[in-house]
Amino acid sequence: MTISLVVLASGRGSNFEAILKAIEAKTCDARVLALVSDKADAKALQIAYAYKIPVQIIEKKDFTGPLAFDEKLLAAIDSYSPDLVVLAGYMRLLRSPKIFAAYEGRIINIHPSLLPKFPGAHAQADAFYAGEKISGLTIHVVDESLDGGPVIYSEKVDISDCKSADEVSEKILAREHIAYPRIIDEIAKGHCKQVALRRR
Repeated sequence: MTISLVVLASGRGSNFEAILKAIEAKTCDARVLALVSDKADAKALQIAYAYKIPVQIIEKKDFTGPLAFDEKLLAAIDSYSPDLVVLAGYMRLLRSPKIFAAYEGRIINIHPSLLPKFPGAHAQADAFYAGEKISGLTIHVVDESLDGGPVIYSEKVDISDCKSADEVSEKILAREHIAYPRIIDEIAKGHCKQVALRRR
C-alpha cells in the first residue's frame, strides 16, 4: 500500500530529496504529507517548496523546554495523521513520552554509522578519527534512547580511502540516498517487522 509520511529535517535535506525523487520515479510507494523543521533556515525547506510539500517550522526559541517543544511537534504531526514519521537529518532528540505513545514503532531514523558504534551528532568524524576502515549506515526505529531502537537495516561502507571526515560523510551519504527510500518502500510492502504500521 502507499504509505503517508511526515518528514522531520533540520539541515540541507538531501535524504528528504532522495525520498521525493524515488517517489517520483515510482520506486518508493509513499507520499509525503508535510515537512516539519526546527530550523527556519534549513535548506530542506527550499526542497519542500519546490515540490509543493506543506511546511511547518517549529523553533526551539519559541518554547520554554523540550517537552513543550515536543508537544507542539506532536500536534503538527497529528494534524496530518501520517502512517510513518521519517527523520531525515533531524538534529533534535525526541523526549516526550506522548510522541512515542502516539507513534510507537512508526518513527524511523537514518544514522551514518554502524550502530551501536558512534551514536550522536558527529558519527562520521568519530569513525574517521578513530581510524575505522569500515563504517556505514543504520536505519532504525526511534525510541527514547540516543540512536537506539530496533535496527531495520544496516549497510557497511568502506572508508579506508577517505582523507577527511567530510569525505567519510559524503561517501556514506551517497549510500543513504539509495537505502532510505528503498527501506521506506519495503515498509510500505509490509516487509519490515520492526515497524508497526496501522493497516487501513
